[in-house]
Amino acid sequence: MLKRKIYKQIVDFYNNNPEKALMITGARQVGKSYIIEEYAKKNFKSYIRIDFIKNPDYVEILKDAGSAENILLRLSSVFGDKLIPNNTMIFFDEVQECKELITQIKYLVQEGSYKYVLSGSLLGTIFQDIHSVPVGYMSIIRMYPLDFEEFAWANGIGEKVFEVLSDAYQNKMPIDEYIHKRLLSLFELYLVVGGMPSSITQYLKTKNLKIVAEEQLSIVDLYKQDIAKYDKEEKLYLREIFDLIPSELHSKNKRFILKNLNEYTKFSKYHNSFIWLSNAGVALPSYVASEPKSPLVMSRSTNLFKLYLNDVGLLTAMYGNDIQLKILNHETEINFGALYENVAAEELTAHGFRLFFFNNKKFGEVDFLVESEGKIIPLEIKSGKNYVRHNAINNLLKIKEFDIDKGYVFCNSNVKKEDKITYYPIYMLMFLKKNIVPKDMVFESDFRDINNIVS
Repeated sequence: MLKRKIYKQIVDFYNNNPEKALMITGARQVGKSYIIEEYAKKNFKSYIRIDFIKNPDYVEILKDAGSAENILLRLSSVFGDKLIPNNTMIFFDEVQECKELITQIKYLVQEGSYKYVLSGSLLGTIFQDIHSVPVGYMSIIRMYPLDFEEFAWANGIGEKVFEVLSDAYQNKMPIDEYIHKRLLSLFELYLVVGGMPSSITQYLKTKNLKIVAEEQLSIVDLYKQDIAKYDKEEKLYLREIFDLIPSELHSKNKRFILKNLNEYTKFSKYHNSFIWLSNAGVALPSYVASEPKSPLVMSRSTNLFKLYLNDVGLLTAMYGNDIQLKILNHETEINFGALYENVAAEELTAHGFRLFFFNNKKFGEVDFLVESEGKIIPLEIKSGKNYVRHNAINNLLKIKEFDIDKGYVFCNSNVKKEDKITYYPIYMLMFLKKNIVPKDMVFESDFRDINNIVS
């Protein structure tokens, strides 16, 4: 079993939310069904999985059931003694095929005899078609491919190593050079294998990169099938954009330019397709911020953005031409920039950050902007030897109005700090995490003094 961070989230959810269902969303093949089954088998006497793709008859069984009692009556006709009150988890898988169940889950939760978990792909693209989302009765967690830390776990890296790395990150101190070089090699392997569970499993089992690439390309084909199946009107635009992601990331500015698609088509026509790919979990959009000020969302522009793939291993496989061995053999003609940036986009997204970059003729372009404790931290992602060149960050640090007091450069260098810039190894992106919002945000207020003024 691949160790996943989301497992703890599932445990915490059911420990703290006994009167709710849980929905796990995410792109295809990120491991949703597997992790749910692992939890259910360990924590319930009985477990039922209803997969609406593998068994489309279930859609008909639950169609127009109406009440919770009718749904459970129909399920009992199929599963019989497996429905054990107070000790059964019912798993509705691929619920995008049975959208009305998302509305009905409220009544099943209220009935209270069983625990419920739902999962599905492309759910972000279909919520607009659901008449009543059960607010208050269902929570949603989004799942992603394995991030680099999870990939390191899968490759046998122990907790003591992570403790050393975390200390070095927090204290801005270099780590042992041997450990640093080995982790850079592991990161390069991550560029090739990526974070899709099936790709990692194939690698650990066979060590054969050709088999891994075949697995990755089969996932890419699956995504293309989803595009054709779930958005028939826009599928030509979607397919064109999806196929262009690798080349656009490899280009000099890494931004989508309309004329590269179709100069006779309005941007608004393509914009819906960009959003569809994002909602489906297939792509990660990074929007330009007009000002490097918090909150970034207030200065977001929607007509200029970069688009990253949800998994760097899929991106590498889409480049083809035996790029995998070239990466691992450190062949210098390979431009690692697109791959490094894609990993950064994945890590930041998985850690709860919205993706923003900064682009200004006067100040230059910064790869990513993140918010931390009300301030902006500019990030540069460098794959080459010239990592100390970061004019755009230097320019932002000079402007008092922006109130930016530090910048990070993630590169192949060991940890070092020079003035307001900290250089971190690229693999230390795993420690850049969003501040945890406290559970309680109490604000005491007393406005009775107004009464004294009036009287």
